[in-house]
Amino acid sequence: MNKMWKLAGAGVLLAATMTVNGAPAADDHPAQLRPFNLPPSADLSYSISARQRGFTLSGDATLTWRQGDGKYTINTESRVALLGKLTENRSQGTIDSFGLAPNEYYDKRFRKDAVTANFDREAKTISFSDGKQVYPIKGGEQDRVSISWELIGIARAAKDKFKAGSAWNFFVVGPHDADPWTFRVIGREKVQAGAAIGQVDTVHVLREPPPGSKDQTLDIWLAPSLEWYPVKLRFVDNDRDYVEQTLERIVRK
Repeated sequence: MNKMWKLAGAGVLLAATMTVNGAPAADDHPAQLRPFNLPPSADLSYSISARQRGFTLSGDATLTWRQGDGKYTINTESRVALLGKLTENRSQGTIDSFGLAPNEYYDKRFRKDAVTANFDREAKTISFSDGKQVYPIKGGEQDRVSISWELIGIARAAKDKFKAGSAWNFFVVGPHDADPWTFRVIGREKVQAGAAIGQVDTVHVLREPPPGSKDQTLDIWLAPSLEWYPVKLRFVDNDRDYVEQTLERIVRK
């Protein structure tokens, strides 16, 4: 079941080219200023369905998103029937000219110790509680929790530029290291959310790992009519096991 924790942890929602000191090569870590428009604060509730090693699992996930006064927090938890809490992830930080600027990323998985990534804004470095990797802060770096919300903020501001075929590059920090991610807009699709929400027009975005990578594929369906909140997320491992989250309820704050 270890893959279940890995997949779920990435949702609730890496091997970079390295130099000798563990930092990424310059071309893999660009600083990109883009317009952004963050969505209103909200609590989001999701149902979870998964297939892991031939077993079908179900559960739920909660996400709290808060932004205001130049700061933000994101807290997520996922639970599965019989096993209880699988994952707990947090991202907190400030809002700067690049958008979300994490200070700390927290990752706690089932039966494992919590690990953190720390963004030292004064020293301009990113470090990890259980590793020796150190990366420079150039601006715009995200963690695996904040990245979806940074993408949403950019999509809300980009409007017509956030269209099928467009690609959006980021540098994303995980619990142990970091690497470049590219999101590609697939196009408009209708998605069936939970009963309280119904069918929604969405923009389908895909994060596909580079060739040869063993990292997971991530599909996100964003709903422009619902402040661009994610109504569906799907994580697929390289052996085709998956975790899928479907939005059931939104409570605006």
